[in-house]
Formats: sequence, structure tokens, C-alpha cells
Amino acid sequence: MCGILGVVGQSPVNQLLYDGLQVLQHRGQDAAGIVTASGKTFHMHKGSGMVRDVFRTRNMRSLNGNAGIAHVRYPTAGSASNLAEAQPFYVNSPFGIVLAHNGNLTNTDELKADMYRHDLRHINTNSDSEVLLNVFAHEIAQRVEGFDLTLDAVFGAIEAVHRRVKGAYAVVALIAGYGLVAFRDPYGIRPLVIGTSEFNGKTEYMFASESVALDGSGFSLLRDVQPGEGVFVSFSGDFHARTCCQNARLAPCLFEYVYFARPDSIIDGASVYQSRLVMGEKLAEKVRRVLPEIDIDVVMPIPDTSRPSALQLANHLGLPYREGFIKNRYIGRTFIMPGQAVRSKSVRQKLNPVACEFRGRNVLLVDDSIVRGTTSKEIVQMARDAGAKKVYFASAAPAVRFPNVYGIDMPTRVELLATGRTEAEIAAEIGADAVIYQDLDALREAVHSVNPALFDFETSCFDGSYITGDITEAYLDAIECARAAVKPATAAEESGSQFIDLNLNVAEQNLI
Repeated sequence: MCGILGVVGQSPVNQLLYDGLQVLQHRGQDAAGIVTASGKTFHMHKGSGMVRDVFRTRNMRSLNGNAGIAHVRYPTAGSASNLAEAQPFYVNSPFGIVLAHNGNLTNTDELKADMYRHDLRHINTNSDSEVLLNVFAHEIAQRVEGFDLTLDAVFGAIEAVHRRVKGAYAVVALIAGYGLVAFRDPYGIRPLVIGTSEFNGKTEYMFASESVALDGSGFSLLRDVQPGEGVFVSFSGDFHARTCCQNARLAPCLFEYVYFARPDSIIDGASVYQSRLVMGEKLAEKVRRVLPEIDIDVVMPIPDTSRPSALQLANHLGLPYREGFIKNRYIGRTFIMPGQAVRSKSVRQKLNPVACEFRGRNVLLVDDSIVRGTTSKEIVQMARDAGAKKVYFASAAPAVRFPNVYGIDMPTRVELLATGRTEAEIAAEIGADAVIYQDLDALREAVHSVNPALFDFETSCFDGSYITGDITEAYLDAIECARAAVKPATAAEESGSQFIDLNLNVAEQNLI
């Protein structure tokens, strides 16, 4: 999962991009990058780590221009922390293009082979985003005559990308000397919103993974980029949009509403906060239905994501709601930390129990989901150590039993706690007295009730149904083998070049 931003403004955008990345930091902590455009020159700075660590004043001063794109990254299946894979990516032909991508392609190997054999393009990293950039650049080159870029060429290239590329992708890109391009895959699996702002009587445009990035920058939410749609905004501010896939249908990732997105975001017309409130109501109904005799003294959330659901669950069950865990906000999200050992160690650094809330009580802990179970097991033990008599564990999401191949770091079945286990076995594994999962239909209904126009969702990690239709057992086996082969970078490897800072002059147009 990553966060992307794109801005076409009427004044320098470097601060807007930096501030937006700070707001989207929860979507990736591995690397960050910004590219701005002034005339036909790109200015790039990217590096490993958090946004605040990557950018310094001297870097910001070099990011000149009234348009730009930005990215925060965390690595997905089969990839390790690698500065070379920090985004945005750049190619110099045609025109010079930089691209940032959120999602995961499912036919990367096939596309790479096509790049070498037919498109005559070299892929320098293992990143599927670099592959996507080269497919897009090649398709533009096929439609350009001379040195003029037309709207038909841009939208035709996006249409060709939709035909060739499979998987999940939300994209922002800059074409040197022309403008900003944004598009989503034909299912709209990964989110991308459009915001507008007025400056000196002219409209500025911002594209972002979540609407919360617009709020803090003074932009108003206009709408979402539609699945299969292409959008082009010229550097002078002219806005154009076109449907580039006739068979597109909206099916956003349901896990965005459960965990990834900030609660103050609106994605595809549905408030994440309101969706999580309804998840709590649905979960309360499930608790009441399957465990009517359980004696619960208090309901506690696992901060922060599950708070709305836990509060609403407590209200509907008529039980006290308490904050039993205090969170250290200077520790990263454990779900996206690489390695089980790191995740396990960080849980007790991140959370500390308020002993008086647990002592002598039967507690119902509510979390947004249970993925690997590492965090859940540690938390249950912490509750018992603090004096809880019984510990019940409720998940606002259904059991995660299948790999996700669309950009969420849960790719191997062996890592998923629920794979091959019953709820009783899961409870025993994490040390809880009982585990209660949300029903998938109830989760769908929770988001649908907030926006009735949403009735189709990407739910593969819960039900094993892969919406792109190209995922086989052999594909999943290959991902698991690739993941097992990846080893964390050593300290020596990480002590090399930490940052990339480039000024890319692309005034000369080099067509294929």
C-alpha cells in the first residue's frame, strides 16, 4: 500500500506536496519522493524513510515549479526495502515522464517480457511501478507524430494500458512540457480523489489517495477518479477527462475502509469514519447473536483504527467503553513493519495497558482486523498480565484467510492466522477466551449503507475471489516463493546512498 499525490497549481507546489505526504504517511513508511516540473525540467528528490527524514530545507528549495507528484511507499509481495525502488520513477522517452503508483500489478512478468522483446525498453528494478511507467511511455510514443502531444494520444495510451495491464493501480504522472495525468484501474481497486482550489481567479487541481490530503491543503473534494477513467490537466490548468475502458465497474478494496484509510477520509463517496461506526453496530449484532451468555464487563479498542467500531459496539450492547491501552505515537504501524520479530517486539513498545481498567474484569477487545495474529497474541497477553479475568477478542473485519495480490502486504497463506483454522483454534492461538469475527456480508452492508451507490467490492483476502480473474494457485505459489527468497538489507547495504536528488533536463524530445 502506498500514498500518491499530484498537483497542478498557479504557484510553487513543493510545500503542498510535502504537507500532503505528511498527511498520507500512514500509507507507507519505507520511502518518500517528490518530483516537480518547471517548464520542461523535472526536479526530483527521494529517499528511504519517513517524509520528515527524507526532506530538508535545501531539498525543498530545489523542488521548483507549479506542478508536481509525490509518493510514500511501503514494499509489497516479494520486494525488500530498496532505494532504487523509491518513487516516482522517470523515463526520458518520449518527452520525459515521471510516474507514481499505488497498487500491485498481477501480470508484471508478462509485461517485462513484452518490454524486452517488443517494446525495446529496459526495466532496471524489480518494481512493477517501473514496468507500468514504461508501458505507459511506450503507448504514448506509439501515438505521437513529431513533437506534439495530443489529448487523443494521452487517452489512447491510457486505454492501451488498461488493455495490457492487470491488477490494481492508481496513478499520477507528469509529462514534461505538457501536464499531469491521472488514472485508475478498471475496477477502481485503489483509491484516487480529485480536489480543487481557487488561486487568483484560476483553478488549481490536486489528486490524492485520500481526501484527507485535500483538507489540510485548502482543497475541496470534487470527486473520485472513476474506474477506467483518464484525467489530464495541462500545466496551464485546462482539465480534461475521458472514459478509457468501456467495461469498467467500481469495486474498491474493502480493506481500505477497515484499516488503511484515515477515518477522516472519504473514499468513493463513503466516509471511512461512518463506515467504521456501522461496522461496530454490525459486530455488536454478531456478538449478541453468537455469544448471548458471555459476561462482558467492559469494551476496549485497540488504538487507533478500531475506536469508532468499538465505541459503537459498546453503545449497542449497553456496555461501558474504556481506553485500556495507551499508544506511543512515535512507533510505526506494526501491520506494515517487515518481519515477524520486528512486529512482535514493537507491539509492547507501541501499546501499554492501563492496569486499573483490566484488573478483575472480563474485557472485550475490539480490533479492526486480525491478519498474522502477532499483534493480537501480544495484546491478549498484555491484558491478562494487567489482571483481566477473561479476554474476548472481536474483529471488525472477517477472517483474513487468503493472500492479497492488489497491493496489501499479506501475500502468503502461511503468514495468515486464519488460514486453515477455526475460530476456536484462532482463539487458542492468540490466547483469547473467544474470538468473534465480522460477517463479510455485514461488512459490505456497513460501507454500502454509507454510500448506497457502492455495492461491489474487492474482497479477495476474505473470500478468495480475485476480481481481475487472472489469479491461479501457481501465481500464489510463485509469490510465496519470491517472498521467502527476499532477505532484509544488511546495515552495510543500507549505509550507502540514502537519497536521490536530481534535476532532469528533458528539453530534448527523444522519441522511440
